[in-house]
Amino acid sequence: MSKLLQSMALAASMMVATTVVQAQELKIGYVNSERVLREANLAKAAQIKLETEFGKREKDLRDLETKLRGAAEKLEKDAPTLSEAERNRRQRDVVEQERDLQRKRREWQEDLNQRKNEELSTVVEKANRVIKQIFEAEKYDLILQDAIHFSARVDITKKVIDALNAQK
Repeated sequence: MSKLLQSMALAASMMVATTVVQAQELKIGYVNSERVLREANLAKAAQIKLETEFGKREKDLRDLETKLRGAAEKLEKDAPTLSEAERNRRQRDVVEQERDLQRKRREWQEDLNQRKNEELSTVVEKANRVIKQIFEAEKYDLILQDAIHFSARVDITKKVIDALNAQK
């Protein structure tokens, strides 16, 4: 009999504890990191800075590619009238220019990726600070980033973007 009473008392206390936990409202927020990195003024400024920094090299690569394409077309057109030695020499030149272009393009892409990561890490760091400030000021229990599904009711992305844009 006493075990039955103990079990009933334990079940009743668990129900009371569950009701108390349910009564406490959780405050949850969601931040779309991709949107922050796309819309915040800081992120836009970083993108413009990267375009300025790497734009000339990109144009030079496009010019080299156009020049190489022209050389390859000229070789193809002239090939029937060229001697074997001259055709081989020009083919080697085209292959060497193509290899050089690929190397330069790869270096450009690596440099761009490295600089992009540096710039974006600064934006992410500042965004995380803003999120933490919002978390503490508005007494959130949980703020998630990059959830699969979320309600617009918990989306605080605009608030984060506005706070980032307000910073100098």
